[in-house]
Amino acid sequence: MKAKFASVADLEEKQATFVRLSEHCWGYTAAGDPNTGVIIIGDDRVLIADTQATPVMAARLVAEIHRLTDKPIKHVVLSHHHAVRVLGATAYRAEGLQEVIASQGTYEMIVERGAQDMPSEYERFPRLFQAFGSIQGLTRPTLVFKETMTLWMGGLEVRRRPHPQRHRGLGAVREGAVFGRPGRVRRGVLHRRRATRRLAEVARGLDYTTDFVATLFACVRQAAAAGMNLKQAMAHTRRAMDPKFAQVFISEYFLPFDVVRAIDEANGIRHPQIWTAARDREMWHGLQAAD
Repeated sequence: MKAKFASVADLEEKQATFVRLSEHCWGYTAAGDPNTGVIIIGDDRVLIADTQATPVMAARLVAEIHRLTDKPIKHVVLSHHHAVRVLGATAYRAEGLQEVIASQGTYEMIVERGAQDMPSEYERFPRLFQAFGSIQGLTRPTLVFKETMTLWMGGLEVRRRPHPQRHRGLGAVREGAVFGRPGRVRRGVLHRRRATRRLAEVARGLDYTTDFVATLFACVRQAAAAGMNLKQAMAHTRRAMDPKFAQVFISEYFLPFDVVRAIDEANGIRHPQIWTAARDREMWHGLQAAD
């Protein structure tokens, strides 16, 4: 029996946790998503990083924030362009939203591929888009920065800087740079796991992610050098990856997309191709086809 496309079979709702990380900062995470990176409560306002995928899902986060404070949510920061992170932004308008902030790179990716990414992500992972019909279109930044940006929230200073070619979650490299990445991973990784303040756990997470990327890099490089097609490259990569990483949540979902991107890059395609719903299904069904 052929595997179901991407993560359409993953319909069990995950329990989100709202964890205090520091005096002003909280994390809102669930194993395997949906996540909002951080919530910062300043002296007179609130900032959130990423919005949830739909306004209805974002309303749940708003309710959690209201348990802590009645301060207005004035700032939304977009870490990157993916629909699952940005399309719930309209839910914050009634909460006092003034600015949607993003780096120049994120803004350009929204313009270039945001419209294609929305149906692509929804069809691949419908659990993350509850009440999809509540989405009111693309989220477009209203404040764009190129380098470090400083934001004052009363007496609290918040600095934001872009992370070129950053790794957005364990395994999620389908629109990133793979080759040469292992040496850069330790600069900053955002995991789809529970938030933590323990440095030892952070170190283990970084080691694990570095191993993931390095193993993917090595396998795909070997496959490309041997002239393997996509299905052969996938099988070759899984022989090395599965013993260490098959138990990771949604591994079956993200690994094929990672291998496709890594093969493109090995073949000289430096700028990631746009993922569309049609391209997703073409790739997936090709991998499921009989030899």
